[in-house]
Amino acid sequence: MNVLAALSGGVDSAVAAALMKGEGHRVTGVTMSVWREGRYRGGGKNACFGPGERDDIEAARAICRLLDIPHLVVDCSEAYERVVVEYFRREYLAGRTPNPCVRCNSLIKFGLLPRLAEEGGARFDRFVTGHYARLASEPGRVRMFAARDPARDQSYFLYRLRQDQLERMATPLGEFGKERVRELARGLRLPVHDKPDSQDFYAGDRREILEVEDRPGAIVHVSGRVLGKHDGCWNFTIGQRRGLGVSHPEPLYVVDIDPVRNEVVVGGAEAAVRHALTAAEANWLSIPPPDAPFQAGVKVRSAGRALPCRVSPLPRGEFRVEFPGGIPGVAPGQSAVLYRDDMLLGGGIIASAE
Repeated sequence: MNVLAALSGGVDSAVAAALMKGEGHRVTGVTMSVWREGRYRGGGKNACFGPGERDDIEAARAICRLLDIPHLVVDCSEAYERVVVEYFRREYLAGRTPNPCVRCNSLIKFGLLPRLAEEGGARFDRFVTGHYARLASEPGRVRMFAARDPARDQSYFLYRLRQDQLERMATPLGEFGKERVRELARGLRLPVHDKPDSQDFYAGDRREILEVEDRPGAIVHVSGRVLGKHDGCWNFTIGQRRGLGVSHPEPLYVVDIDPVRNEVVVGGAEAAVRHALTAAEANWLSIPPPDAPFQAGVKVRSAGRALPCRVSPLPRGEFRVEFPGGIPGVAPGQSAVLYRDDMLLGGGIIASAE
């Protein structure tokens, strides 16, 4: 079988490619280039989008030499700027909290990248990545499941993929934990066996991407009392506790952001809890679009376990999620991802919470 293996220059994608080569498949490595030198400063190098890309490409090239497989570099920078970076900028300036990894996966990494590689002459039956998730093919549908190791599960970031993408996709690390992957990398003498994981989308100052000047505004308690000032509401996210710049007898959390008034509203732990949300742009992955309410588990951020909830489909690709136990820090712009046990059902973008 012909395999196109996405290589980031890290240990996970390297091991995924090596496993496919070890199974006797004809593997080609591909790395996407998204960083434009001189456009942003970028801060540190330990991020998906930043000035360390050149080193990552060289690491991917070294992995391919070691595995004796071809290596392609595909320039996706123009589309990445338009699809991911401008989205990141637009969402933050609107007072929402974007998830650039979710958008990149569906539109760039599993969309544009393999398409451009194929247009450039690469022939492949499977597109392989180092994501920690599991797939199961059934008649008429491919279903996605959380990784065997909950601590490494990345299915949350993949919920917006389409069936035609899943049909050509393979995720060989879904059965492994991180330490096992590093053991395999050491056994294969891969030079990236101890390379640290990328920690964030962007390691620099967020304002470099937002391209805005400071705009002083008020930090307001839910009671209406002004507690302090800030330099721009886009520097905050719903649920944030640290770095608020105000003192108070009880711990404070960001509970609302008003971009029109440039206000950041804060309150105690109880004020940060929400019991329902409405999500838009639904994408149903492992099941057909539902037409009746059902019970599921919901994640509103990638970490942690899915919490019990009731899901009600709404018109226009929306759904409502009710979780009586409450969830703190439900941020519009993030994703609500639904599970049944460890099967990923689908998800959507959080539009509002109450």
